[in-house]
Amino acid sequence: MTGVQSEKARLRAEHLALRRALPPEQKQALDRAVTQRVRALPQYRGAKVLLCYVSTGKEVDTRALIEAALQDGKTVAAPRCLPGKPEMSFHTIESLSALQPGAYGILEPPKTSPPPALSGALCVVPGLCWDAAGFRVGYGKGYYDRFLAQFSGETVGLAYDFDVLTHIPHDGFDRRVACVVTPQRKLQTKPSRDG
Repeated sequence: MTGVQSEKARLRAEHLALRRALPPEQKQALDRAVTQRVRALPQYRGAKVLLCYVSTGKEVDTRALIEAALQDGKTVAAPRCLPGKPEMSFHTIESLSALQPGAYGILEPPKTSPPPALSGALCVVPGLCWDAAGFRVGYGKGYYDRFLAQFSGETVGLAYDFDVLTHIPHDGFDRRVACVVTPQRKLQTKPSRDG
């Protein structure tokens, strides 16, 4: 394990513990604030397509954002992990009820769901902690970094305020996002294609 990997592993464990310690009612209030901030972004308002992860219990909740985007008339797509590969593809959904348990027990669109057009898309990226340059610590599998290396649209990361650090170690594989949204603020970073 390299120095970057071991530091990321430490940060991953630390921020998972911080998130698990959030009281449920506090987490719900923070999640609502993040959703409101994302919906106010020019990148969101201008997006025809929202590429969005389906949150699990410890992540910043995206279910309200997905439902709001559908109500706002946007095409919404969620990721599917490709069998036997550390890659994912996005597929459209028309409601949260269309999702099915997939890889790692995470809800995914069915195989028959079509892929969205990626032009005019905003990709919502998960992460456990972020820095002001838009680099993140994810779950260590590299799915989003591989996808973002090929994606030229807008990107936004979702975080709690305690998840934003001064610096996160990174290497040439890591991709950054264009902005990070927390309950309290929006951090504009450099474009994800730079990183």
